[in-house]
Amino acid sequence: MKLTGKSVLALALVVLVAQSLACFAQTAATTPAPAASGAQKGVGTITSVAANQVKLKNDAGTEIVLTVPEGAHLVRLLPGQTTTAPIQLQDVQVGDRVLFRGKTADDGSSIVASSVVVMKQSDVAQKQQQDRDEWQRHGIGGLVRSIDAASGAITVSASPRETVTVHTSKDTSFLRYAPDSVKFSDAKPGTFDQIKVGDQLRARGTRSEDGKEFSAQQIISGSFRNIAGTINSVDTAGGTVTVMDLLTKKPVVVKITEASQLRSLPAPVAQRIATMLKGPAESPTVAVTPAGSGAAKMTEGGDRGSQRAGGGRGDFQQMLSRMPETKLSDLQKGEAVMIVSAESAGPQVTAITFLTGVEPILTSPANASGAANLLSSWTMSGGDSAQ
Repeated sequence: MKLTGKSVLALALVVLVAQSLACFAQTAATTPAPAASGAQKGVGTITSVAANQVKLKNDAGTEIVLTVPEGAHLVRLLPGQTTTAPIQLQDVQVGDRVLFRGKTADDGSSIVASSVVVMKQSDVAQKQQQDRDEWQRHGIGGLVRSIDAASGAITVSASPRETVTVHTSKDTSFLRYAPDSVKFSDAKPGTFDQIKVGDQLRARGTRSEDGKEFSAQQIISGSFRNIAGTINSVDTAGGTVTVMDLLTKKPVVVKITEASQLRSLPAPVAQRIATMLKGPAESPTVAVTPAGSGAAKMTEGGDRGSQRAGGGRGDFQQMLSRMPETKLSDLQKGEAVMIVSAESAGPQVTAITFLTGVEPILTSPANASGAANLLSSWTMSGGDSAQ
């Protein structure tokens, strides 16, 4: 999945809905509350509009019939803002997102809306693009190496050759991936205390001039499994690949879904990465601490050019987005692969990133943490949320 793919779209929707809920709370303050009996509220995508009735499908796939009476408070959420403007029901279209509040009709056939906030489909797309651009310009990702709970600092290996100190503050917001899910849209509000060493983390905020520190406005984190090995078999009908894990020496069944990103590294690119991984076994690290705390402690720094905001050699997310896509049917027995999957208690894992063309990387004398850092950086594309 490229940076502009489904993971970014879904995270953007999470942010947009969160903003909408805040806006709705303000709107509801000036709207009479519905009767306690049959009170309803929710979010859905419009599937049809006829007269004063709107059919929605919520994110769980359930159909909702919404009746919008003449006296209902109907507004449009402006893109990238928490302010609203009046909108007419005839201007609402299929594909728009709707946040509603109301009560069940007397005959039980629909929900009678008292307040409706509309997110136009075009506005959603604009907001998603803004979020993608923001996470690409002002984002950083990597593997959590250490945590200083007292200061709120997180040391992240942003690439095999550098680390960054991320500073959090009371204003930093946190999201946490749901267990066994590859979707940003399934992420839940989280806390600093949930982050653990070994987690993969993506932050959005401001990087210091020397690139060694990062003040985070938003962080999304999760526990994932990194797998490197060779393909034993491919089940295209079942959407699975059996891989012999080189670390555990055991086969693992990997589920490929629509949300999984399958990429292939061209040979020259893989060789350059393998060469890069032959660097020092101890990668320089950047730590993350609360903004303004002055408590950050740095390990040896890496190349400053690669640490500056906007990319550089360490920005594997952007590099991956430019790699050729591959398909399940293209995979071959014996092929070397690198995989990032969601953690799973069962015998099967779900792929987030599935990378082929990696034989030069796996056969190079690189240290194991270097390969893990690569996988970590490639996973957190910033956004289905991080964004």
